[in-house]
Amino acid sequence: MPSGSTTPARIREIFLAFLGLGLTSFGGPAAHLGYFRNEFVARRRWLSEQDYADLVALCQFLPGPASSQVGFALGLQRGGGWGAAAAWTAFTLPSAIILVAFALSASLLDGPVSQGIIHGLKVAAVAVVAHAVLGMARTLCPDQQSAGIALAAVLLVVFIGGTAGQISAITLGALAGLALCQSSDDGAAGHAGLSVSAATGRLTTVLYVLLLAGLPLLVWLTPSTLLEMLDGFYRTGALVFGGGHVMLPLLEAEVVQTGWVTADEFLAGYGAAQAIPGPLFTFAAYLGAVMGPSAPIIWALLAMLAIFLPGMLILLAVLPHWNNFRRWHRAQALMRGANAAVVGILGAALYQPVFTSAIVGPGEFALGLTGFMLLSIWKLPAWAVVIVMATGGVLLGA
Repeated sequence: MPSGSTTPARIREIFLAFLGLGLTSFGGPAAHLGYFRNEFVARRRWLSEQDYADLVALCQFLPGPASSQVGFALGLQRGGGWGAAAAWTAFTLPSAIILVAFALSASLLDGPVSQGIIHGLKVAAVAVVAHAVLGMARTLCPDQQSAGIALAAVLLVVFIGGTAGQISAITLGALAGLALCQSSDDGAAGHAGLSVSAATGRLTTVLYVLLLAGLPLLVWLTPSTLLEMLDGFYRTGALVFGGGHVMLPLLEAEVVQTGWVTADEFLAGYGAAQAIPGPLFTFAAYLGAVMGPSAPIIWALLAMLAIFLPGMLILLAVLPHWNNFRRWHRAQALMRGANAAVVGILGAALYQPVFTSAIVGPGEFALGLTGFMLLSIWKLPAWAVVIVMATGGVLLGA
């Protein structure tokens, strides 16, 4: 595991930083990456823009929740294994608690004030993502070649869509970078403190495959609803690419078509998950609470761990090889192109779904522009902008 400091003060720093983000990071994976960049690259300077973009590009390739994987890796870089655990727990816990509470009380989000706050928080995501796109473009698209790669990535994501569009954009962007973005200054890159050992990589690979193959066998040998739930949720987390929205049809097949959760309960939980901060994968906590009425907290925790675990295991399995890859001379040009493509992907996400779902009139546009100016000109922290946007959403609703 990484050799970063694991002192109690360092772990507490990581936990509190990610807890703040877990309470205020609205808007889905694209917005989360913007919040992370603003907090850990621009403000705290835990890592460089280049290292952050490299990490985002890697997590876009892997199955699982990309933004949570990025947060896990940031905690790993800062505080080793305990730092990774602190980062994931703090970022995930707020939304999980809210969704479990919603499962136990479906009227939690009723009322005009609550709806106004939710609306304002969606607008906050527009400001955060726009600010992130601008900042990353300045650093990662400094010339015509990289800007062209970013534009091509936007077109691919917009016209192809889904996971295929994102993976195609990064793959073709990397190849274009290899051809167009080589520099005489390219040299061996560091690994941003993510020095995961080869032994750890092998162990997590074996565990990833063992659980993927072993849980169905265990269900066959010892049938039970709990084991079937763990198997279904782990398999969803292990095989889904493209973030939280892509997992929804898989989870619907696992829990609605099997009769464990009604269609109305499923859609109500999905709507609540859209309106709260943190990763959409915490929707699993809601489903677990609904499926286990006799012990909703335990079921929610197990469901959430099952769906998040494969993404973190595969990240740890890949990191040792990722570090070696980045030391390759031509890797710098390749990653330059991939990073430009990441800017394009984030730019496409700024439009759909972030902008189109939040900006529905001139009032929302003015509010979103205000948030962007507060971030970029007045340099307010993201959490303060979120409060301003939530207040503005209530005023617009009134």
